[in-house]
Amino acid sequence: MADIEAISNIIGQYKVERVIVGLPLSMDGSLGRQAGKVEAFTRRLCSQTKVPVEFRDERLSSVSAKRLMQDTKSKKVRHDDAIAAALILQGYLDEKH
Repeated sequence: MADIEAISNIIGQYKVERVIVGLPLSMDGSLGRQAGKVEAFTRRLCSQTKVPVEFRDERLSSVSAKRLMQDTKSKKVRHDDAIAAALILQGYLDEKH
């Protein structure tokens, strides 16, 4: 529940208008165990906040993040999950504009 409270606090602090949640679908598009966990967590989050929540298919986002990091040939510490999240959000923004 601490995670839900932390996210709710961030939503209030930054006046977040919408939350985008990566949904880890199976490669065939079906909902697997992890996707079910994400949906359950998201339901709990929705019960604590009034901002709209949208799911985004996150299949291959980690693969894309790793490729992006390889392409940059960066020697810095890699944050594949953060990059994957940024790619999911950028995909959402690109579709809306």
